[in-house]
Amino acid sequence: MTIYYFIYAIFLNFAALSQNNNFKMGVTELKRKSRRNKAVANNRTATIKNLLRKPEVRNVDVEAIKAQFEANKQ
Repeated sequence: MTIYYFIYAIFLNFAALSQNNNFKMGVTELKRKSRRNKAVANNRTATIKNLLRKPEVRNVDVEAIKAQFEANKQ
């Protein structure tokens, strides 16, 4: 009788622990999924912003650059 009771008690404890662990793991998975979704969205917005960036417009003296190339050739 006592062996059966002992096995039954272990089984009940194991069942209770497994239910608690499943609940905790589900919450952890949802938190991880939330972080992953936010990271994907942030990467997408960063990529779009990077593609929409324009280089700064500078006044370039073409004649000075040509003269510099001619000086380097000689």
